[in-house]
Amino acid sequence: MNREKLIKMAGAVRTGGKGSVRRKKKAVHKTTTTDDKRLQSTLKRIGVSAIPAIEEVNIFKDDVVIQFVNPKVQASIAANTWVVSGSPQTKKLQDILPGIINQLGPDNLDNLRRLAEQFQKQTPAGGAAAAQEEDDDDVPELVPGETFEAAAEESKA
Repeated sequence: MNREKLIKMAGAVRTGGKGSVRRKKKAVHKTTTTDDKRLQSTLKRIGVSAIPAIEEVNIFKDDVVIQFVNPKVQASIAANTWVVSGSPQTKKLQDILPGIINQLGPDNLDNLRRLAEQFQKQTPAGGAAAAQEEDDDDVPELVPGETFEAAAEESKA
């Protein structure tokens, strides 16, 4: 390297004027994780409290289950807020279902059956027929020969 380039580099590192002490190391500003701090302060404002001794959390979404093993769970019942933090694993419902059924118990097994029946009704094959039956119950049919305009004129008179 040439002398001029070295002098130029040394001048860029000085903190003061000519003759002042040079910095030994350039200060590296670390970006703090402000998102996590803001989230924790917001949760504290809501009033969440930690719920201990939870070994597993399963979140069901369509045919996928998001599973947290040994998560940190916080809740605020008044604000209807639940916070689950940890490392998630995404699994298929068919793979995890046998293990979950053993954990449910008899009361929740009935709820699971009802959910499965509702899911089957919402599928495209059975969903159209169920929707048509509901529509028939909601709107009564018009009497032959009458129109809405004629009924509105009669009510005004």
